[in-house]
Amino acid sequence: MKKILIYGSREFGRVIKDLAIQAGFEVAGFIDDFNSGDGILGDFEHVRKNYPPGSYEILVAVGYKDLKARWEVCRKIISAGYKSPVIIHSRAYVRDPGAVGQGAVIMAGAIVDMYCRIGDFAVLWPGVTVAHDSIVGANTFLSPNCTVCGGVTIGDGCFIGAGAIIADHNEVPSGSFVKAGRIYYLPGRKGDAPEDNR
Repeated sequence: MKKILIYGSREFGRVIKDLAIQAGFEVAGFIDDFNSGDGILGDFEHVRKNYPPGSYEILVAVGYKDLKARWEVCRKIISAGYKSPVIIHSRAYVRDPGAVGQGAVIMAGAIVDMYCRIGDFAVLWPGVTVAHDSIVGANTFLSPNCTVCGGVTIGDGCFIGAGAIIADHNEVPSGSFVKAGRIYYLPGRKGDAPEDNR
């Protein structure tokens, strides 16, 4: 098994490090383009030269506050030849692990039901439920205890807040932000008014 580098050393980086260790990976250190300190190996250019993709894989721990910047990091590591492993916590239930894209992270208590697909670099926080026949796009964050009902499609680069509910057979366009606790319907369908989906 290759050693793991974690891109991002702040709070989310520590969460990803703990998950990786629990999953049996050996963490070599953090990549950080802006900070230095304990456990930080250097910026990406330094790491690329000294920790080659033949021996290391990278988990992305850049947070959700700028999902476009996060996606640029994801693309950068893949272009440089690194692979990104899937992390599935031992207390998560994933019906088909093979339908989870590279670099995705699924935390404790999350449920991914039958006939679902989870995109590359998506993050499912504790207690998330993704019901049958649903698709979660790449680089999308599902916050703690949110529920994705059956037959839902969530696009790329979305943020779904804690406790939010995506009603069945709805589509969440790429780049969407759904507030915590909201019930999401497509505008024009029965349920919340469109402004409640923002």
